[in-house]
Amino acid sequence: MGLFKPDLYRNFAIGFALGAVIVASQIGPDVWQQVVPDAHAAVAGVIGK
Repeated sequence: MGLFKPDLYRNFAIGFALGAVIVASQIGPDVWQQVVPDAHAAVAGVIGK
């Protein structure tokens, strides 16, 4: 029974990733609008060209 098993590393990685997402969402809530922009419909005249 070792002290540092692969499960420990995986749990640290998952915790770090979730923590980074939480911190990023708290620091810049407007970042999500830049990552996923609003959808805009194309004009029918532009599609035909």
